[in-house]
Amino acid sequence: MTVDTNAPPHIERGHQLTEHGSETPSHKGWWIAGGIVLLLVLVIAIVLLWRHEEAAKKPKPAPPKINITTVTATKGNIGVYLDAIGTVTPVYTDSITSQVNGLVAAVHYKEGQVVRKGDPLVDVDPRPYQATLLQAQGALERDQSLLAQAQMDVERYRAAWARNAIAKQILDDQEKLVLQDEGTVKNDQGTVQYDQIQLEFCHIIAPVAGRVGLRLVDPGNVVQSGGTTTLAVITQLDPITVIFTVPEDSLGPVEARLRKKAKLPVDAFDRTAQTKIATGKLLTLDNQIDTTTGTVKGRAQFDNKNDALFPNQFVNTRLLVNTLQGVTLVPASAIQQNGQASFVYVIQNNIAHMRSVKPGVADGGMTQVDGVNPGDVVANSSFDKLQDNIAVAVANGAVSNGSPPKPAAATTGSSAP
Repeated sequence: MTVDTNAPPHIERGHQLTEHGSETPSHKGWWIAGGIVLLLVLVIAIVLLWRHEEAAKKPKPAPPKINITTVTATKGNIGVYLDAIGTVTPVYTDSITSQVNGLVAAVHYKEGQVVRKGDPLVDVDPRPYQATLLQAQGALERDQSLLAQAQMDVERYRAAWARNAIAKQILDDQEKLVLQDEGTVKNDQGTVQYDQIQLEFCHIIAPVAGRVGLRLVDPGNVVQSGGTTTLAVITQLDPITVIFTVPEDSLGPVEARLRKKAKLPVDAFDRTAQTKIATGKLLTLDNQIDTTTGTVKGRAQFDNKNDALFPNQFVNTRLLVNTLQGVTLVPASAIQQNGQASFVYVIQNNIAHMRSVKPGVADGGMTQVDGVNPGDVVANSSFDKLQDNIAVAVANGAVSNGSPPKPAAATTGSSAP
């Protein structure tokens, strides 16, 4: 079979190329769908832009007001205090020991008894000392008689010498003999007085008024003079003192008040510093500063009729050094800190205004400040939301206007001494 090589090759319909400038129906559909989507996107963008412009033209609603509570700055007095830890110290603490040797014959006190000065405490067997005293008294009487005889003899010798009956030497010897007897009598008198004192030491009495501690000796015990055996301990409880420390930086104001004979009150509180136990006055300061602590000791005296203060008890003391008169006072909770700066929010026409203040003395939850005036209304809550020039709503019903009424004067702390 003969093949015609000049005939064109046969190509299937699916592999034939389309003519230039002609498109299939599927491609036209894609172009139409894309145009519709683009048109919809354009319309949506125009609508959103129009709504944004309309919303921008509307006035913004005012932010909600912050609810706060307020307090009013007052004018009053506040005390300048020094706080310290003190120790209750009796005015007198006597540890009584025996001054003679002997057997304890009787113990007159009871444990915990309150005794007065001169009350009997302990008796030591006095019989040996009574005998010694009797001997000394006998020797004194003998020597007193010898002195009297010598004095009579010297008078006779003087009369005889005046008549030239005896030599002057005899008279001189007799006069010196009288002087010797006088010395012997004085020695005997001293011995008698010493033995009397020893006998008195056998009867031990209370040297001061106070409370006796636990019994330390029983009848039948032997005690020694100069020994270490304590027979009784007496502490004076009324009045009683408290020793505390004053920082050397605060020594000047305290001494200035003491030089003016001011009676500086001192309050004693319990360990928690919550309950006041007693109130006294500062007696004096020590004469030197402790270089290890930089403090000086002070002693305050307290009336202790109810035994509220006990010897060696630890207490918290508050010394009133001075009283500031007519200063501006605000609660300490109203003062805020920003680093080293202090400020408050003053409320005027329901607007909070930040104002810098300088806090001073604080006492009883109140603080003396400079920078606000008595009668100013200041914020006392919601500080986490407050800002300068922000609107507020007073929750406690206080009226805050430009000119608040001036409150009555208040007093904080103790009165001036």
